[in-house]
Amino acid sequence: MNPTGPVRPRIVIHGGAGNLNRNNLSPPSRHAYLTSLSRILSTVHPQLLSGQLSALDAAVLAVQLLENDPLFNAGKGAVFTLDGTNELEASVMVSRGQHKRFASGILLKHVKNPVLFAKELLLRDDPSVERGRQHNCLSGEYAEKLAEKWGLEIVDQKYFFTETRWRQHLKDLERGKADGEKVFAEMYIGAGDDYDYGDKEEERKGGEKEEEPLIQLDEYLPKGTVGCVALDSNGVIAAATSTGGLTNKVPGRIGDTPTPGAGFWAEEWEVWKHQPRAESLLAACLPFASTPIKSRRHHRAVGLSGTGNGDYFLRLAACHNIASRCRFGGKSLKQAAREVCGRGGEMEEAGEGRNNADGAVIGIDEEGGVIMEMNCGGCFRGTVDLEGRVLVAAYADEPLEQWGTVKL
Repeated sequence: MNPTGPVRPRIVIHGGAGNLNRNNLSPPSRHAYLTSLSRILSTVHPQLLSGQLSALDAAVLAVQLLENDPLFNAGKGAVFTLDGTNELEASVMVSRGQHKRFASGILLKHVKNPVLFAKELLLRDDPSVERGRQHNCLSGEYAEKLAEKWGLEIVDQKYFFTETRWRQHLKDLERGKADGEKVFAEMYIGAGDDYDYGDKEEERKGGEKEEEPLIQLDEYLPKGTVGCVALDSNGVIAAATSTGGLTNKVPGRIGDTPTPGAGFWAEEWEVWKHQPRAESLLAACLPFASTPIKSRRHHRAVGLSGTGNGDYFLRLAACHNIASRCRFGGKSLKQAAREVCGRGGEMEEAGEGRNNADGAVIGIDEEGGVIMEMNCGGCFRGTVDLEGRVLVAAYADEPLEQWGTVKL
């Protein structure tokens, strides 16, 4: 399927959403997050615009850079499970051009960049994998063996460690704010308050002394997913998403990030536009006096990546939900996203006022229209507009702010 007319490449990224406000994020921290987003956009967008990168390549590169930045909850700096380990997830999806359409890696503990594994799984038909062409999702040790075989960088778990995240892990356990409350944590680790986290920290850090992190524990820490959606000059839309999951999640928990339709989606379709009613009636009554007007095919496409409380994205199949409102309801991407992830939307209603259904979604449509919708206090987000301005924002109630420019 080929879109009609030229396509102007676009890109949009996010770095986590949640209860973000001006009281829990200091100006220096906000500056650090937005500077990082701006740097990534300035790196990736010119290559996407020039055609050096496809939509898939661009989305994956942007997420890889987010994974490498310890500010965000993906890759280096990912959150910890209840037992103090990191279990990472990532996914990629394209609107067309690949047999599998999507691929995801789950419960990865040693792959430095999980998004690269997802991309390799999408592209490869490895003969060592039974019916490899049909495998879209792989997890655990076998997936990591494949990653190593494919030449991806494998790291020790201490690579993902940051002092800020570890202290967050301890703080949440101490205050009983972990998933399932502290009593569940005590049941799981079997030791409760007697568990020696001090030794665990030294083991995780490898005995190395780290500098005091920029972000303090009394400030907001992104606990959500990172992601990117890109549109290339061929009209292909790709979504790439990566996460460390929920802070102090139960080991083995699988979230929305690797689950198709929940935390990500990309697809395209054709809409048949019929001739206007008046012209149809004229053609029916006076066929000899008019030339019948043929129906026209109209190309539509959407790509989405979500961040926030993944369990609500799972329950609502949020990203596929949005795409279906566009495809079967004829709605714009912005309207559909707002109905699901915006204020007063379906996700917020599902939370029943518990303030735990925080969510945000970014996306692009076939015309290059960029959307950013959320029902929470904020989401670290950014894009590059048609004039080459790098635009970023943090809080939900603030407009995008120019943070640089790129050469068009």
